[in-house]
This record gives sequence, C-alpha cells and structure tokens, in this order.
Amino acid sequence: MIGLCAGLAAILTGCASHADRPAQSNVYVEPPPIGATFMAQDEYVYYPIYQVYYSNNRHQYAYREGSTWVARTAPPGVPVAVLQASPSVRMDFHDSPELHDAAMAQRYPKNWSAPGSNQGQNTNPKYYPPHNGK
Repeated sequence: MIGLCAGLAAILTGCASHADRPAQSNVYVEPPPIGATFMAQDEYVYYPIYQVYYSNNRHQYAYREGSTWVARTAPPGVPVAVLQASPSVRMDFHDSPELHDAAMAQRYPKNWSAPGSNQGQNTNPKYYPPHNGK
C-alpha cells in the first residue's frame, strides 16, 4: 500500500510541476554583428525666436555662430529657462539641423507662435528679448 501511494504521489507531483511550467518554444534571436553599436536617432526641438535647436538625445543646443554651426551644452546668450518658455516645435527630422535650417526658418519665422498660444502677448515677466538678432 505504501508503495502504491508513493508511486501515485510521484506521478501526481510530476504532472503538477509539468502543468505549472510555461510552454517552451524555439526562438532564434540573431546576434548583432561584431563591433555593431546602437545609435539613437536625434530628436530636435526648434526655438524659432532664437533660431536654436535642442537635441534631446545629445543634450546639446545647435545653432549658427556666424557662418559656422556649433553644438554646445548651453544656448547662445539666453537662459535655458527663458528659451524653454518660448514657442517651440518638435522637428520630424533625425539628422543635422544644418540640413533643414533654411526650410525651418521659412516655415517657423522668428515671430511664429503655436496655434492657440498668446500670439505674441508676453505674460512672462522674466522674458528677455533676443540679443543681436539671435
């Protein structure tokens, strides 16, 4: 009798553990090529008043300095909080702003404001107008 109970317990225990186990499937995941690196696409926000682009991935501001494009950790001549409070638009390109700047400047002129905004009515007492045409 003890042998029968032990055998029955072994069978039931085996069934229970099998039922609790998730079904296994054969999935092949191809490894990346040797030396491959993942590069996140740049996402930019454009501030038309200041003609400055901000890269969310790089945490850098891109803008013209004379006839040269620069990327820096701070915007040119304006506090970050003031820049971020100004009208902005998320860009739909993922490469250099330099390649799109002429089209963006035409589409979003310095006096551009988002639909439904104050349309140029300054309600921010800490607003600093752009310096030297920037």
